[in-house]
Amino acid sequence: MKSIALKTNNSQTIDYLQNELLNFNMDNVYFTSKQFKHYNNFIIHYKGNNEAVFINKVASLLSFLVIYEFEEDFLKNSIYKNYFYFSSHEREIILSNCYDIMVDSKDYLKNKYNILFSIFKSYLINNNKIFLNGFINFRLQQYHDLLDSVVNEAVNSFIIEKEYQEFISMLKLYINSQNCNSSEIHVVYSNDFTLILDENKNIIENSNKMLNAKFLSDITFSTNDYTLNTLLNELPEKLYIHLINNTIDEFIRTLTLIFDKRVVICNDCNICNLYKKNILSKK
Repeated sequence: MKSIALKTNNSQTIDYLQNELLNFNMDNVYFTSKQFKHYNNFIIHYKGNNEAVFINKVASLLSFLVIYEFEEDFLKNSIYKNYFYFSSHEREIILSNCYDIMVDSKDYLKNKYNILFSIFKSYLINNNKIFLNGFINFRLQQYHDLLDSVVNEAVNSFIIEKEYQEFISMLKLYINSQNCNSSEIHVVYSNDFTLILDENKNIIENSNKMLNAKFLSDITFSTNDYTLNTLLNELPEKLYIHLINNTIDEFIRTLTLIFDKRVVICNDCNICNLYKKNILSKK
């Protein structure tokens, strides 16, 4: 018989273990729980013959315990320790970014589970008891290092987004403080090209000279930076955006944020259809 004693004074941990062991899906497994003065002695007993499988299942159980019950606090502690100068609201955004990063990347989800599983399994092969709080806080350094890397990535994402929003706000302020230079401008846009037309449907040349680019951002859109610069120089009352590929990408979203109520998105007018036909005729 193999028995593993998990010692903890955390009531949430006890509740989690009890709930999970009720659905442990392995024969000959039993558990007992006894409260002592300073901790609860939670013992998992196995009376079967496949001890290796039992250890694997307990290691997996404890890995998910850490992820579901402790990980949020670990992330918060890492954020506060390394980036205490952010406000509480900003730290909440960074925490949310951490979860977005881990959900978007299957590697993070897989790696953190594998790290935890390996550590717990190695320990349980040679030991029959774990003081859970101490073990989780001091023996999982590789796991904590992984969480720190997630936090660093989340902070970078937050800073980039913050700079982006400040850039948008600055340009909106500029637009709203200036007189319009034209009644309307048309932007014909696809994945392959961008064309700017004036109110008479004449082509406005994009300046690709850095000396004329007064409004280029650190957030680059490649050749679209020059399109943005041209539009800010023209300052239309109305900005018609003709989407030839019917796709609203990052650049188009940025234009709609900057020019706001001046923007009209179009994908089925004479201009749209003309350029769609031109694209089809070249294929």
